[in-house]
Amino acid sequence: MGFFDMFRREPPVNGREALIDFLDKQAAFLAQKGLFEYSRARAGPYGNLLFDDKVFLAELEKARWLAFPVTLAMVTEAVEGVLRPAAADRRDALLQAMTGAALAAFDRYPAPSAVDAEAWAALRRTLEHDLAIIGLHPVKRVIDVPARFIDRYVDAMPIHEKLRAKDVPTIHNYLKTNLCNIHEVFVRRADAPALVAALG
Repeated sequence: MGFFDMFRREPPVNGREALIDFLDKQAAFLAQKGLFEYSRARAGPYGNLLFDDKVFLAELEKARWLAFPVTLAMVTEAVEGVLRPAAADRRDALLQAMTGAALAAFDRYPAPSAVDAEAWAALRRTLEHDLAIIGLHPVKRVIDVPARFIDRYVDAMPIHEKLRAKDVPTIHNYLKTNLCNIHEVFVRRADAPALVAALG
């Protein structure tokens, strides 16, 4: 990044492709940042050794892909909550468009080498189910969105379950904080009425 890049405005989220890009990048960031930071914190002074270990790096790569559809569902729900008021009586159409955008973000990636094709397809089906549930309840506060996903996110961690179990509240707080940050970025970059119209 050049010096003057810091002063450039972030591109607006004003159409379907821009929305897909936003969902993809933010979900990938949420998944990877949490996995890497938690693993490094858990390893403590042995972090550098751990991140030089090929077996661990392979597990971390697998964890990143397992967590991606989980964070993609979270980011989509947070974004849908911003757009729903602007959709008025077109709420169902909005949810269908949001589901299509999230699945398009997922479908950018063929089954990664760390996850077999059957498991990857199952993750997509679970994502589709997660997205369908969004429309069954009022808009949640962003801070409440990660609650139904926390167990699956923790299960993806490349750390033994006995070690990570006591860290669930910390991991949950990480997700809440960072999802709130993503929500703020989306509110800043999106013109909700125009985006709803573009998705229609």
